[in-house]
Amino acid sequence: MVSDKSTGSLLLIIGLAGILIYGWLLFLYSASMATMILKITAFLGVAMILAIIAWIGYTMATTPPPEPLDVGEVP
Repeated sequence: MVSDKSTGSLLLIIGLAGILIYGWLLFLYSASMATMILKITAFLGVAMILAIIAWIGYTMATTPPPEPLDVGEVP
């Protein structure tokens, strides 16, 4: 079993590498390539937010209503 510290270290390394690669792609490539990378990033960000909204809507539409509580007689 992988410990939490090693998992955290791996996530830290992946995150920092991702930041460096993304910055390299944006600032050291041609302007047209940087524009395309920004368009792809913006599309993926908006698509993920809209997918979450769609998932919430689907869950709300397909979940049956809860059974009414039987509270018995109220004195």
